[in-house]
Amino acid sequence: MTKAPIRLLIAASGTGGHLFPAIATAEALKDYQIEWLGVPNRMETQLVRGKYPLHTIAVEGFQQRLGLGTLRILSRLAGSIFQVRKLLRSKGFHGVFTTGGYIAAPAIIAARSLGLPAILHESNALPGKVTRLIGPLCSAIAIGFEKAGEYLPQNKTIYVGTPVRPEFLTKTPLDLPIPEAAPLIVVAGGSQGAVAINKLVRQSAKAWLDAGAWIFHQTGANDPDADSFQHPHYISMPFYDNMAGLLQRASLAISRAGAGTLTELATTQTPSILIPYPYAAEDHQSYNAAGFVEAGAAIVYGQSQLTSEILEAKVLELLESDSMLLEMAGNAGALAVPDSSDRLAQLVRSRV
Repeated sequence: MTKAPIRLLIAASGTGGHLFPAIATAEALKDYQIEWLGVPNRMETQLVRGKYPLHTIAVEGFQQRLGLGTLRILSRLAGSIFQVRKLLRSKGFHGVFTTGGYIAAPAIIAARSLGLPAILHESNALPGKVTRLIGPLCSAIAIGFEKAGEYLPQNKTIYVGTPVRPEFLTKTPLDLPIPEAAPLIVVAGGSQGAVAINKLVRQSAKAWLDAGAWIFHQTGANDPDADSFQHPHYISMPFYDNMAGLLQRASLAISRAGAGTLTELATTQTPSILIPYPYAAEDHQSYNAAGFVEAGAAIVYGQSQLTSEILEAKVLELLESDSMLLEMAGNAGALAVPDSSDRLAQLVRSRV
């Protein structure tokens, strides 16, 4: 008699930082019957639909100050908990896995209220408010940075790293006309781009190009000056799908410090200059960047203190020192956990 598959509800929504680790984990659980919980009009409607049955709930994050908006959010939270409970019971799910964010709260509360296991993965060095608040209810908390364990229940916390998309784990060809011997600077401000970084880079780019480097600049879709700089060795695009191939080829990256981005930089052993997003919740990107700086894998600058002159000079200094870039690359690689998705999948199997 064939054993029925284990039914798992994955709650992951919003940004690539939440979705890509969840998708990588789902792909490592091929024998599980997986369905997805998300929010309408977010990235999961494109990334997940067609791969897994997608259910959506209306839930949002808490505001900084109490007010009428808070009452509306609490009301939606209560309603979403009821919806998730109903879904879990009606479809006979055996447990919940979530990668944090505000969708984690109704998923975890609903699962635990029904006596079902709930596993949460926190990718940031400073766990988010939801993780810190709801974490004690979880069956287990997987963390991407060992530092995160200082803020969470020690008896439930397990270091597994953060899963990365499969293409980052194998050699990925780069379909761009960049000479093999040329230094390549990759600039990426995260999934939404970063106008402030874009401006600094364009002001500095001529000196880097004059030094013989090529530049690939992912600007995001919201930069009104995206086409203002032109050069034969400067490639600018709003988005680029093959970030794995690009980072594997890069001599140096200039980027934000989201947990997903840092995981990719570690996996591809890419030296980096990190400029944490200054408006990230509780400045958590600075905490992420600090771990890479301590390991000697990156250099970090606060956005408010960084000028084009400082950035221009530091990049030129790094490009002129192969030994420094090589050391940073090795230190980045030492932070990678290539089997993170397998570790996380094994944790899910041990609980669900």
